[in-house]
Amino acid sequence: MRWWDIDPVLELEHELFPEDAWSAGMFWSELAHARGPGATRRYVVAEEPATGRIVGYAGLAAAGDLGDVQTIGVTRDHWGGGLGFELLTDLLKHATAFECSAVLLEVRVDNTRAQKLYERFGFEPIGFRRGYYQPGNIDALVMRLHVQEHGQEPGQEHGQETETD
Repeated sequence: MRWWDIDPVLELEHELFPEDAWSAGMFWSELAHARGPGATRRYVVAEEPATGRIVGYAGLAAAGDLGDVQTIGVTRDHWGGGLGFELLTDLLKHATAFECSAVLLEVRVDNTRAQKLYERFGFEPIGFRRGYYQPGNIDALVMRLHVQEHGQEPGQEHGQETETD
């Protein structure tokens, strides 16, 4: 993701997460840490090949040996096609490059589609954050994955295919 992707990503963000969408400033702040030798962030976009339209995006933050999936979103017309799997695979490969031993994430308790994706990768629930998503006061399920160091593809350690959902 680059600065010129922020506006189209924001459109998708507001479509997918109307109550608790990120602001442009939040994306700008994250991208400020995504380049150079001291980078601690990885943000990517997925584009539709024929049109160049952004159909997905994802971001990871690393601090010490801990990674955190900051955001992941896919247009509704691409749900079920494996794009979320590809985006998360990219983030987890970079978590390994950042030398993270574990990756955390928060997911809305009512977002079972995303929870199932994370479970395919081996993320396990470790707790809740009450009222995390505002203004709707929706709880977040906190999940953790211990990162493999031996070059195994994410998802394979749990007998999963790496193609599509």
